[in-house]
Amino acid sequence: MEEATIRLAQFLKWMGLCATGGEAKIRIQEGEISVNGEVETRRGKVLRSGDVVTVEGVDHEVQLDVDEP
Repeated sequence: MEEATIRLAQFLKWMGLCATGGEAKIRIQEGEISVNGEVETRRGKVLRSGDVVTVEGVDHEVQLDVDEP
């Protein structure tokens, strides 16, 4: 079974932390987003369950549940 993943920009939109992909792109490129304590400037950064995304000082843990067939 494959591990569930999501890209950073998609995660920000999915969680409602950014209204649009454009906003997510800008915030990531400006260094406003951290992943696991490190500033991340790649919007295509692949996230997995357990990763922690920090936006404006607030941590958001990635929880990707995969339904087994």
